Amino acid sequence: MTWLDWVFYFFSGVVGIQVIYYLFFLKLLPSGKDKRRQIGVSPNLPVSVIVCAKNEAENLKSFLPSILNQDYPKFQVILINDASRDDTLEIMEAFQEQFSNIKIVNVRNNETFWANKKYALTLGIKAAEYEHLLFTDADCKPVSNHWISEMSKQFSESKSIVLGYGSYAKIKKSFLNKLIRFETLLTAIQYFSYASWGNPYMGVGRNLAYTKTEFFKANGFINHIKVRSGDDDLFINEVANGKNTTICSSEESFTVSQPKTSFKAWIHQKRRHISTAKLYKSKHKLLLGLFYSTQLLFWTLPIVLLIFLFQWPWVVGLISFRFLIQWVALGKASKKLMEKDLVPIIPVLECFLIFFQLIIFITNLISPPKHWK
Repeated sequence: MTWLDWVFYFFSGVVGIQVIYYLFFLKLLPSGKDKRRQIGVSPNLPVSVIVCAKNEAENLKSFLPSILNQDYPKFQVILINDASRDDTLEIMEAFQEQFSNIKIVNVRNNETFWANKKYALTLGIKAAEYEHLLFTDADCKPVSNHWISEMSKQFSESKSIVLGYGSYAKIKKSFLNKLIRFETLLTAIQYFSYASWGNPYMGVGRNLAYTKTEFFKANGFINHIKVRSGDDDLFINEVANGKNTTICSSEESFTVSQPKTSFKAWIHQKRRHISTAKLYKSKHKLLLGLFYSTQLLFWTLPIVLLIFLFQWPWVVGLISFRFLIQWVALGKASKKLMEKDLVPIIPVLECFLIFFQLIIFITNLISPPKHWK
């Protein structure tokens, strides 16, 4: 057997693993209306919405009203000013004069926790009046005024963590914007699917809820307090399990954030996000690493085989089969998560995303990111 035979068999195995992953996504992405809603469960629990802001004066002006005007009977908004250098605090105080349910937590830098978002968030969580906490960012906007209602109704006696979807705003004629949204879509499908299996591994701080009890039971962020990022995914990776975690995938529960508009800014953001993955539990690192490595191999091994025209009809057939399964799985997911315009160019987006992820991974090994902003 020649070395090309080995490459072909290895490529066939890679395609098989990829197909299994995408069928996994297809099967487990939530569909239809939330069962809790269907049976009329609407507890209207009092909720503390927590927004941590660092140099976000303009974004607060634009997006904070969409939170303050939510259709929900009882909630407060905790605004955390994380040592901002702009007018963030002044904007918060101006809103506080108009809305009695706002509480401001003004955080100043100190030598121990300088530029650490987790320290600021901890102070905000301690200041929260209510047991049930809902998190978002200063540049986020709920897509409806039922955001708090949709997320909070997922809480129950057994479910103390709720994973939501945080999308990015669409920008016409921008390839970078499509790439950012595709990466966000793929990540959401993964963490929704793993949670549906009873094996949650992360959430996004743009749309995430959990209880104060869950937070303090884990001693907050203490186990990764020195890691600059990971206030959302590392915390969820540590405390979430199949019994205490649920998901919320209804359209009215989504949030929309402002995406980066330059490759440099996006790469800087992704460097912080990717740097936390090495601290995930071993089983999650293995599963996620297997998915990414087989993605990379899917795009590299066929090149070798096709250059030598080795079993090329089979190679083309395997490529086509894998793309078909991917389109079916991601097509269904993109419809559910309101990202249908990405479907026609999924192969192109995937190719570029794998390239940039590899570059970011190598860059982080050489020079780890230091600050959250």
